[in-house]
Amino acid sequence: MLALTGSGEYLPPMEEVDRGLIRRLPAPARVVCLPTAAGTEGPERIGYWSQLGIDHFTRLGAQVEALPVIDRASANDPGLATVILKANFVYLSGGKPTYLYNTLSGSRAWEAILAVLEQGGLLAGCSAGAMIMGEKFYGFPGLKTGFNFLSGATVVPHFDEISQAFLQPIRLAAGNKLTLVGIEGNTALLQSKSEAGVRYEVLGSGGVTIWNGRGRKRYTHGLMPGWV
Repeated sequence: MLALTGSGEYLPPMEEVDRGLIRRLPAPARVVCLPTAAGTEGPERIGYWSQLGIDHFTRLGAQVEALPVIDRASANDPGLATVILKANFVYLSGGKPTYLYNTLSGSRAWEAILAVLEQGGLLAGCSAGAMIMGEKFYGFPGLKTGFNFLSGATVVPHFDEISQAFLQPIRLAAGNKLTLVGIEGNTALLQSKSEAGVRYEVLGSGGVTIWNGRGRKRYTHGLMPGWV
């Protein structure tokens, strides 16, 4: 499963969403929080995100730890990758999307995250952590390659917070070939797979906007159709 959040990671308004995600796991939650996207912001901010994640999931009754996967060297640390492999819920908090993608891509940590997914676990990404999961993400300027969990899409978090002036160049860069997936704060888009195929569900208090050459539509809590 893949959960993409617009903003609000580890804060009280997201507790019910994350409780719902934990309930979907086939076993008790073993959460690993990765502050990787904040890796250039210094020890204080890395520590802030790490502790915030620990406190949040502890309140939810989950087993949790934060790992210092903050640069390319730590992303390739076999010991840290082994810890990730033992998790069934990996959470990527916000920060710089390009740095996050470049740090994880092709690393031992990323291989471990993919293994968690293959074993029926959950990957959650908020803000920058959500952006890199599309086929492309806006990297100021222009589009950059993402991990392509949402083929043909570019993910825009904070969708209810950003101005139209800020949004317009992203929409123009996406053109007619990419679908813009706008995720509002305190809201998650959940992608799950079954024998029936891939399904998408909106969780939380806000909405998800699907915007492409066929139009623009906002979905709120509940199942939604795919767009590809």
